[in-house]
Amino acid sequence: MRKLFSTFPGEWFGLGLLLLRVATAVTLILQGAAYVTELRTLQIGTWVVCLITLGSGVSLLAGFVTPIASVLAVVVEVGVTFLWLPAAGWNFFNGNPLSLDVIVMALASAFLGPGAFSLDAHLFGRRRMIIPRSSLSPKS
Repeated sequence: MRKLFSTFPGEWFGLGLLLLRVATAVTLILQGAAYVTELRTLQIGTWVVCLITLGSGVSLLAGFVTPIASVLAVVVEVGVTFLWLPAAGWNFFNGNPLSLDVIVMALASAFLGPGAFSLDAHLFGRRRMIIPRSSLSPKS
């Protein structure tokens, strides 16, 4: 299986990726919270947008399957921005450029990966491999 991430940069680079993920995640969670008030309408589109927005926001906040969560966030936000998907009654974006900012930040998170300060780094990060010495010695 192909790896989702090439590296997990630490130090300042990892902190920068953490800030990028948190900013995107908080915005997505706030947008998803706006959809929670609309769930009484029982429209399947509202449920789908709400669950994907909240799920991708929480996943990005924790840094779990970051590229997948980022791509889902991009798809949903593009759909909401261009009105292919239903918008919440209280829309956090209200047609301003903030929705485009979230799309760009989520794409950056998808391309750059989660960084060292994430569940992905903990679960799939660098491993130390120890190769045991062979018990068979070469014959002279």
